[in-house]
Amino acid sequence: MNLRPSLFLFGLLPLFLFSCTSKTTEKSLFSQLNEVEGLIGKAEYLSSPYVTPGDRVYMVGHQDGTFPDLGWHVKGEMGGIWNHPIKLMDGLTAAIIQADNSYCLDAAHQFINYPFANKHLFQTHIPGLEVERFQFVPEGVQGLVIEFTFRNVDKSDISFDFEFSGHTDLMPVWLGEKAGMVDFEDQLSFDESRQAWLGKDQGNEWYAMFGSNQKAIPSEGPSAVCNYEPQGKGKAAKLGYEINLKSESTQSIRFFISGSYTSKADAEETFDKLKLNAETYLKDKQKHYRQLASKAKITIPDKELEKAFEWIKYNTEWLVREVPEVGRGLGAGMPDYPWWFGVDNEYTLKGAIATGRKDLVYSTIELIHKLSETNGNGKIIHEVSSNGVIFNPGNINETPQFASLIWWVYQWTGDREFLATYYPTVKKGLQWLMDENDKDGNLFPDGYGMMEIHGLQSEMIDVASYTQKAFADAAQIASVMGEDSVSVSYQQTADLIRTKINKEFWVEEFNGYADFIGTPAEAIHLVEAAIIRADTLNKPWAVEELKATKRKLSTYSPNKKQGFVIFHNWVVNTPMEMGIADSDKAIRALEKGRKFTNPFGVFVTGIDRDESSEMADGTFVGSKAFSYTGAVMTLPTGVSAIGENNYGNPDQALDYLKRMTKSFGFALPGSIYEVSPDYGMMAQAWNLYSFGVPIVTQFFGIQPEAANKVIHISPAFPTDWKEAKIENVEIGDNAISFEYKVNELGEVEAYLSQEKEDWSIVFSWPASIHTNADLNGNKVEVENQKDKNRITFTGKSNKVRLY
Repeated sequence: MNLRPSLFLFGLLPLFLFSCTSKTTEKSLFSQLNEVEGLIGKAEYLSSPYVTPGDRVYMVGHQDGTFPDLGWHVKGEMGGIWNHPIKLMDGLTAAIIQADNSYCLDAAHQFINYPFANKHLFQTHIPGLEVERFQFVPEGVQGLVIEFTFRNVDKSDISFDFEFSGHTDLMPVWLGEKAGMVDFEDQLSFDESRQAWLGKDQGNEWYAMFGSNQKAIPSEGPSAVCNYEPQGKGKAAKLGYEINLKSESTQSIRFFISGSYTSKADAEETFDKLKLNAETYLKDKQKHYRQLASKAKITIPDKELEKAFEWIKYNTEWLVREVPEVGRGLGAGMPDYPWWFGVDNEYTLKGAIATGRKDLVYSTIELIHKLSETNGNGKIIHEVSSNGVIFNPGNINETPQFASLIWWVYQWTGDREFLATYYPTVKKGLQWLMDENDKDGNLFPDGYGMMEIHGLQSEMIDVASYTQKAFADAAQIASVMGEDSVSVSYQQTADLIRTKINKEFWVEEFNGYADFIGTPAEAIHLVEAAIIRADTLNKPWAVEELKATKRKLSTYSPNKKQGFVIFHNWVVNTPMEMGIADSDKAIRALEKGRKFTNPFGVFVTGIDRDESSEMADGTFVGSKAFSYTGAVMTLPTGVSAIGENNYGNPDQALDYLKRMTKSFGFALPGSIYEVSPDYGMMAQAWNLYSFGVPIVTQFFGIQPEAANKVIHISPAFPTDWKEAKIENVEIGDNAISFEYKVNELGEVEAYLSQEKEDWSIVFSWPASIHTNADLNGNKVEVENQKDKNRITFTGKSNKVRLY
């Protein structure tokens, strides 16, 4: 066998007899993707991250094909290949080697993202040779598949050596030390029967295995062609192959990476399954994502928004994290927040249940609830690592938002057993909320809400708003559970809090709700800190406003509590989000809120805005240390969109959605970043709330009462939407589809279908628009209730015409 001289340079001489010419009999994996849309990345973002998603294992690298040290939760270690609660590998390198021409595949000229996989394209220095790297992670499997395809587009044959180098880094996830997880150096051994390297952490039963579907020439150590030295206690080893390509032919080599945090046998078994079932796993993954796309599928005039909404459902699936010993639930963001949060899910799961993800909603709530029970008082946790170690047992807002989530999910499922399971925690949590956190008894709990600003732990507007909604929703839950006296008590509390919010949090001179209620003595420190921040960021209007506020503070009684507008934080929009703001106040507050935006959405902290913000349509320039200073984010923007819809402004709500959509694919094709347009997490769970709730429950107006087999549909479309359609919206054991059209006469035609003919659909529209209606060609009597016209009908298929 002729072994080219280049391989001798890499310490492969002792094993040269085992080398063989590459032969591929099966089709490439990528060729099996049937009509799967891929989105091409931008050349300027090739040195930014992507994720190859899976619920057990995932891989994070850069779009150019490299695996740099990245992330800050475990500094420099949040990339690579993870099998939570451990990391398997820092990454890999690949090289093309000829006697006088070596080339590292570390500069892909193009990156293509698919809903469940990705591909890197390399133009090599070898004339006529093109290389593709395709990868995916099977669902429920502790491993992944990577396939390199070599294409000879030249008129002559090409021969070269291919080198694959794997870099193990078996180490614990964040907070591992609190779970007794200690990182030791890795050791490597070659498994001759599998033609794969096996890595083991020397102090733990943690394993990573990598190999291919072909005979390899193994050697230890990193590549001499590729300059890659990741941090950590890992080890590197290589696999070499001879490739002979006829003119205008292709060959592929398929690699398999498996891991286990329990045993060697587990890693070996997974490796064998990957090798045997790669094609089947890919077909299953494609089928799964096709099903995700089919649920709550929309067809609307705004095609960019339509595409973004489809991919946001995929983005959500990228963040599913399962660790069987702990649970299965939705993570918050990739790559630094892959684990579980209370509040992130309390937003996201509202969008998830509205887009057909009952399975994910139930498992995530079960997980968050189980972890929160360690608090022993009904308080819901904030953040927990994937090893089960709780970092933050809960901020104040998490507990009331949990109550509202439970009621929201029940409305969509009608599952009384689900309600009964979590009702005791809802009751216990609301008692803890008021008994332990409302020391002055004014019905406003004290403590951190969504804005974790140092010193800002007084009575926060978002905590107050979510508390009000929690008591209103808990009143409904108590009624269903047959506890009428508790229901009445909860509703009375909700009514009182609503009145107090509109009175005590409202600040007339600012036409908006206060960030918080506190004393002037408490406020002065925050004002001074805000002045420094605004001055540092060169926001003269904010400095002037804050200095005026500081002067006024000296005229106030130092210990008298009142509302203060200091930061113009996005949370001042939560009374509108929850629909509890008085209408006149809501109109003014929403108008005020529109000022704190840029082309991508709403500022987290309003004082960070200035006159140049409307021109800020390029990359976000964040601080060197990760920070949200100056950030515009999708959650605040989605909250504003929901608030606008609640008060009859769908055009303005659409404006916010369009702003968020400007970030779609800005840096990572198919994804919307946490901080607009390209900073922070490259995939963020709560985007599903910011898009799903406004679109499904407000524009299309789908408001279910699944327990009563009733679906309310009260569409409120933007003016420019003359037709819109949503298909396969799952509600209880039913599913509905709804199409809406406005003809040239201004008449509305609505087509509604459902799987269960005995469910009632209550179709409503504003009384000021149309007064006559027919159902399936027959004129019907129209009810009027609370400025709404409505008709009620059953049956599998119905056509409604309004004229």
